[in-house]
Amino acid sequence: MSRRFLLVGLTGGLATGKSTVSAILRSLGCVVLDADQLARDVVAPGEPALAAIVEAFGPDVLGPDGALDRKRLGALVFTDPARRRRLEAITHPAIRDRFLARLAELEAQGFEGIVVWDAPVMIETGGHRAMEKLVVVVADAATQRARALARDGDPADAERKIANQMPLADKAKLADYVIDNSGDRTATEARTREVHAALLKDLRQRAGQ
Repeated sequence: MSRRFLLVGLTGGLATGKSTVSAILRSLGCVVLDADQLARDVVAPGEPALAAIVEAFGPDVLGPDGALDRKRLGALVFTDPARRRRLEAITHPAIRDRFLARLAELEAQGFEGIVVWDAPVMIETGGHRAMEKLVVVVADAATQRARALARDGDPADAERKIANQMPLADKAKLADYVIDNSGDRTATEARTREVHAALLKDLRQRAGQ
């Protein structure tokens, strides 16, 4: 393996607090590559993926400014698996290309730390298999639902989104490290620091140090 950094997958479920863990890891010196941000980048005006989306789903998915109306597109694909697969066939390769290009940059720079790939559906798409270590953020069911409701305000919508995701318990079984974010931020930060220290140890062991 030519790269000198440790590639770590970070995933979880709706409203489990993955972004909190991601921010803590970034503050500890990790390079965090955010799948959601890359997903926004590849559909920016002028990008080939946006033109392909308009061709597939029609000009109504664009807002008045020519940018993608993510809410309108989401309404079209969320309840239609065939349309969702069609969208993913456009966006996933573009996201993967950006991700691989960023990894290549870090390799060329000789980065020797921890690179975190923060992706909400990493396990569902099989992307976790390309990671050297996998961290899964979980929360108990009551906490997850309460946070989802506080964020989205629609109980039925929150329940539907949670039901459509892979169960957290199944994700946790695949993890090298689990971070339980059911409590307060202090507890989550302490556990994240523990996991970060373990990942640094994993990196040193791989390097034979």
